[in-house]
Amino acid sequence: MSVKEKIDELVEELGYTGIVPVIKLDKVEDAEKLAKALRDGGINCAEVTFRAKGADEVIKRMTKAYPDMLVGAGTVLTCEQVDSAIKAGARFCVAPGLNPKVIKHCLDKGVPFAPGLSSASEIEQALELGLDFCKFFPAEQAGGLAYIKAVCGPYTTMRFMPTGGITADNLNSYLAYNKIVCCGGSWIVPSALLQAGDWEGITKLCREAVDKMLGFEVVHVGLNCANPEEAEKVADEFDSAFGFTKKVGNSSVFAATYIEMMKKPFHGTHGHIAVATNSVSRALYHLEKRGYKVKEGSQKYNAEGVMNVAYLDHEFGGFAVHLVLKK
Repeated sequence: MSVKEKIDELVEELGYTGIVPVIKLDKVEDAEKLAKALRDGGINCAEVTFRAKGADEVIKRMTKAYPDMLVGAGTVLTCEQVDSAIKAGARFCVAPGLNPKVIKHCLDKGVPFAPGLSSASEIEQALELGLDFCKFFPAEQAGGLAYIKAVCGPYTTMRFMPTGGITADNLNSYLAYNKIVCCGGSWIVPSALLQAGDWEGITKLCREAVDKMLGFEVVHVGLNCANPEEAEKVADEFDSAFGFTKKVGNSSVFAATYIEMMKKPFHGTHGHIAVATNSVSRALYHLEKRGYKVKEGSQKYNAEGVMNVAYLDHEFGGFAVHLVLKK
């Protein structure tokens, strides 16, 4: 596999994950415990920074304990650190700046490198080195999302991993832009919890961050009716009782926007529940980690090629669940 193919594979996997914890771990012996805490919280990746002594050993322990975990090395400033990271099992390397010598050394070893950049000139240097995925750092201080959108005008192929100032509050604003693959940050692995060995606390922060990123919310409930006449009758009852105005469609009848009466039985024993999310494809990735799989053939895509509908292969109390992309 070429380096370009490895970069594309890395981008795809990071895109599904959405969040990359940036970790400075001082206690090497805690590596496996931290990796488990992240995974239990739904995040199967990490950027282990070389700002802490023994970072290569942390990477080695994490990847040995969990071979499928996507572990990268951060703050990689020298060719020697590249070699240490790769030997330890790092799948990718990241730096706060752009050093052509270090980047080339890493790429020659067949490992993706995401340099940090914050200007148009640096983007051009990265492109010249054959890179189309980079860290944008320090994200908030360098102009944030507005700056990224501005520079993406002339540099249409560049994709970003913003890091620096990313929090649970601004994460979704960044991820909503299609040139942003994922966001890096340390807010879900705060040093206080690391020092205290509070692995449950880290797992809780990870789960909260993933749930907030996905933004699940119920948008309507669908009821299976035997025929079009029954569907309209039930809709009329909702209108009469609650003022939910009836709207007749081709395959169903809505009572306001909350309840959908199917004109004939559809997915689910009793009907379906529509759950909106910020990203259907990312939601499916995380739901599969939680034990729920997609119903094959149920996926639909919008005009931009983005998945906007998918059913889960599971019933909740006799109701199927289908994910819809938030508008």
